[in-house]
Order: sequence, then C-alpha cells, then structure tokens
Amino acid sequence: MSAVEVALTIAAALGAGLTGGVYLAFSFLVLPAFRTLPAAPAVSAVSAMQRINVSAVRAPFMTVFFGGAAASVAVIVVQLTSNVPAGPTRILGAVLALAAVVITVVRNVPLNNALVSVDANSPGLTAAWQSFDRSWSRANYARAAVSVAAAVALIFSLT
Repeated sequence: MSAVEVALTIAAALGAGLTGGVYLAFSFLVLPAFRTLPAAPAVSAVSAMQRINVSAVRAPFMTVFFGGAAASVAVIVVQLTSNVPAGPTRILGAVLALAAVVITVVRNVPLNNALVSVDANSPGLTAAWQSFDRSWSRANYARAAVSVAAAVALIFSLT
C-alpha cells in the first residue's frame, strides 16, 4: 500500500469519525437538552436549531464534512484503479462515509431548510417542532451510525 493510499484512508476515516462524533454528540446531548427546556420549549428549540444550522455552515465543519467526502471519493477511485486493491473493507468504509453525506443532503438539510421558515409565533409551533425533531433525529442517528461504521471499516482496512 502506498503512502498516498494510507494518507487518503486516514483522511477519510478522520472525516467520517469526526462527523460521526458531531452527530452522536448532537443526538446524545443537544436534542435531549432541547426537549427539557422549561418555558416554551418549542420556541426555544426552534430558535436554537435555526441558529445552529447557520453556525454549522462555516469553514470548520464544512472542511471536515466535504474534506472527508472528497477523501472517501479518492479512496474509492484509487482502490478501483489500483493494480493491487486493498480489499473490500476500504471501499466499504469509503462508501459508508459517502452514504452519511447522502443522508445529510437528502434528509437533514431539507428539514433544516424547512425549519428556517417556521415562525416562532405560529400556533402550530409545538407540532412543527415535534415533527421536525422526530424526523431529523432519525436521520441524524442513521448518519451517525453510518459515519462511525465508515470510520471503523477504514481504520481496519489499514491493518
């Protein structure tokens, strides 16, 4: 295995592991805290989530998110064009990392975008928040699990 293959695999594993960690922390810490807010939980949760969605689209997270995805694509290309492929575990890990990106783009981002238009004074705010929370949480758990599995497969493919 070349130094480039090792570096790409490590970069892809780091990207998947870091994003998976963010997703898990969000599911285990942030969303449960939103659910226990004392006064007007839906108003506070929607407002906080709207701000988080703005903060997430900045260089630190986007670099890890898209950098890990780019490294995963590179891993797949190198493995498929290499004379001596490392085996299916590396490709599986890279595909799983990309699956987490797809879940994010197809499910989480549209839900985030829909939440932007939710008015804090809307009479249906609580129902809107509960629906968002349910749908977004399911997708978040899925992308977290896929990201962690990707990181594990990529790391094991180096042995």
